Amino acid sequence: MQRDALLTQDELDFIQKMQHNPQLNVRDATSSLLVNGGSQIRDLLTRLAAHEQVTIQANFENQQMTFPLHLVEDEFHAMHLRLGVPSIYEDGPMVRPWRLVLEEPVALENANGQPGTLWVHEVSFKGVLLEVRNRTKPPKHFALWFSPSGYERIALRGTFEKETESGFFAYQLNQGDRDETERLRQYILQQHRLTHPAMHL
Repeated sequence: MQRDALLTQDELDFIQKMQHNPQLNVRDATSSLLVNGGSQIRDLLTRLAAHEQVTIQANFENQQMTFPLHLVEDEFHAMHLRLGVPSIYEDGPMVRPWRLVLEEPVALENANGQPGTLWVHEVSFKGVLLEVRNRTKPPKHFALWFSPSGYERIALRGTFEKETESGFFAYQLNQGDRDETERLRQYILQQHRLTHPAMHL
């Protein structure tokens, strides 16, 4: 008596088609890094990344992108170098973090999602420029949530730096949580892609 086939011919055809699909098993070019130049250079970079902060810097027109190199372990316990989310800087009289100017200000929210009197006009991975509404005094410190449209909210912790000539208040960000810092950098990178598409082809 003949046993029933485990797969139909359509299912076999689908599996074979998927195996020959060139789009499968393509690595994310932004997160992986192939280091050519021999084992000595690769070993040196790996040792440095394990003990020190190692970065790769790229310059494009009047901007700099600094990518951190992280040492990560895969599921087979092999160590690999991986590019992290970049810090973006602007060149000028002094190099400073690239600032995203929001089209519309966004209110910072408390833990319950209620908007407060602090409104974000500009944000970088190092600081924010805030408007204080309802004539309240700007706080020396804040720990609130930034909820840009279409993006998951990000916890921000800021310390007052100065009042600007235009009446806004500059705060330095001192993120305590590495995940929140990475999420802020991801958001800024996403917005940088929209603002400067030629850099992200």
